[in-house]
Amino acid sequence: MREFQRLMGERHGAPQGDYQEFWQWTIDNLDVFWEEVIAFAGIVWDRGDGLVRQGDTMPDVRWFPGARINYAENILRWSQERGDEPAIIGRHEDDRREVLTWNELRGQVGALAARLREWGVRPGDTVCAVLPNIPQTAVALLAAASVGAVWSVVNTDFGIRGIEDRFAQIEPTVLFTVDSVLFNGKTQSLVDTVPQLLEALPTVRQHVLIEQSGSGTGEDGGAGGQKAAAGQDGGADEGTGSATTGTGAVPTVTFADIVREPVEPVFERVEFSHPLWVLYSSGTTGKPKGIVHGHGGVTVEMNRANILQYDVRPGDIQYSAVATTWVVWNLLIDAMSRGVTIVTYDGAPFAGGPHRQFELLASERATAFGTGAAVLSTAQRLGYSPRADYDLSALRSILSTGSPLPDPTWDWVYEHMSPTVKLGSASGGTDIATGFIGSNPVDPVVRGHLQCAYLGIAADSWDSRGNPVVGELGEFVVTQPMPSMPVFFWNDPDGSRYRDAYFDAYPGVWRHGDWVTRHEDGSYVIHGRSDATINRGGIRMGSADITQIVDRVEGVAASMVIGAELTGGDYYMPLFVVPAPGTQVNDALRERIVGAIRSELSPRYVPDEIIEAPGVPLTRTGKLLELPIKKVLQGARPTTVNRDAAADESILEWYVDFAQTRRADGGSD
Repeated sequence: MREFQRLMGERHGAPQGDYQEFWQWTIDNLDVFWEEVIAFAGIVWDRGDGLVRQGDTMPDVRWFPGARINYAENILRWSQERGDEPAIIGRHEDDRREVLTWNELRGQVGALAARLREWGVRPGDTVCAVLPNIPQTAVALLAAASVGAVWSVVNTDFGIRGIEDRFAQIEPTVLFTVDSVLFNGKTQSLVDTVPQLLEALPTVRQHVLIEQSGSGTGEDGGAGGQKAAAGQDGGADEGTGSATTGTGAVPTVTFADIVREPVEPVFERVEFSHPLWVLYSSGTTGKPKGIVHGHGGVTVEMNRANILQYDVRPGDIQYSAVATTWVVWNLLIDAMSRGVTIVTYDGAPFAGGPHRQFELLASERATAFGTGAAVLSTAQRLGYSPRADYDLSALRSILSTGSPLPDPTWDWVYEHMSPTVKLGSASGGTDIATGFIGSNPVDPVVRGHLQCAYLGIAADSWDSRGNPVVGELGEFVVTQPMPSMPVFFWNDPDGSRYRDAYFDAYPGVWRHGDWVTRHEDGSYVIHGRSDATINRGGIRMGSADITQIVDRVEGVAASMVIGAELTGGDYYMPLFVVPAPGTQVNDALRERIVGAIRSELSPRYVPDEIIEAPGVPLTRTGKLLELPIKKVLQGARPTTVNRDAAADESILEWYVDFAQTRRADGGSD
């Protein structure tokens, strides 16, 4: 709060604590504000003599042309001040704890970056990883960024097809994997999947294996046995060898061998909009789109958000309950830009019981907790009271995101976690690698509300005609450009997919796809997605990603999946299956469907129900009519459904009747 008030009061003379007035100043003086953020945060860069931005209309805006910057340099600069203090604390489900100091982190990043350069990795090359939330994943990201390479990661619960759909399009040169994961009490060896991954990703020239089983957690033996399974002889001291695929031999080296000797990192300062990482859209209309963010936009935004919205301070300890696929993992790494110690955890959220997350917070004396709303609401529904078991007095703030936080859970946090914590809910996402609306350090918490639009973010709520609306449901929009907007979509040379994703409804204005209510005091309430995206625990997935797997299961003729945010914070995800002739949707078919989703995509996307249906509702041009059914499930009147759009009105009517019946039976309560 002190840093916020200093920038707000000393620099612009705004009344201390008047957030909305300061927010309006940032919107009216956008270019001045962003340049001031850079100076205030002490960002390391080469400014150049260019403008703050070229262009005024989204998405045709280029920020700080001519400037050069490096994301990793702006994080690791804190090693000079914090030295032998912890930078990353790695916690595991089996209670292992590993600590990387700032000096050790710097040395490991330097060693790995040097090896990447030896392998020929240059600025603009891509480095990918299938890794959980462990310290080594952060090291790999920072090393890739040091070189100017483009980073991309998915969690280990993704199947081969889900990984291929994302990584094959960006053509990685280096791939990181882990030998095993311990999740919910079970250790799974992942080494046998490496040849399949390399076959699916033929551009990979080098494979790096991170060994966890060598610590004694694996059930399949020590690290030497895992090396042998990866195509190595298991006896070479340097831990290198090759994993044979259908396209030849890809050399494998262990992460531990690379970082054994520290190296001073060399940071490649790249153009402000040079690609930093690729995140992915949900893939509703095909394969997931590669959303590319730049070094400069992310670096500037992470400092603005952590200083001015989240009140982050050097020496804070932040723990976020995240998987690496979720953009909130990137935000956890971003927190280090303010000298924060981060805590990683790669186990099940409730391993051993509802206490797990709160034990981590208490034992590490965490000052900030980032989490999906589901973690808090699940503990609340289980009737658990963390205060009865743990001292959470160090906890200063909680940031909930991924889905709206139910009102009863707001009350539970203050009654059963801490009466003094600052609880905030935020909305943003993969698209901008930050938040649009959420918390600030000076305004009071309002139950069920996101306090404000973020500074420098020209957020609003519009009706279908493009008129601002207050106190009623509207489309969430952003009317002026942001530095952390995507710099482009991968394989989108003319920018058409980028424009279609955000600017189809209101040209030049970002439409995010959320229903919101903006209130007179500047706060917001989120009502859920306005499109058909599946959103489980904050990680979005296109319905097509799921149905294309289901439709390949023997006995399935067609399928449709819906994800609906319901009253009270519930999330309902039914899968409708049209059986093949002579087949029924019985227990055996349901088991095959669940098994396919688990193995080819992720257990996260196993549906709540699998329901036999007479067909799937299609438009006259063959597109699925998911959104109308979702809206009826969420409370819209059946009369709002346009039957004329359907190729077969009777099938659409069956779904409308289903949604009405479920709602009438109390399924949405």
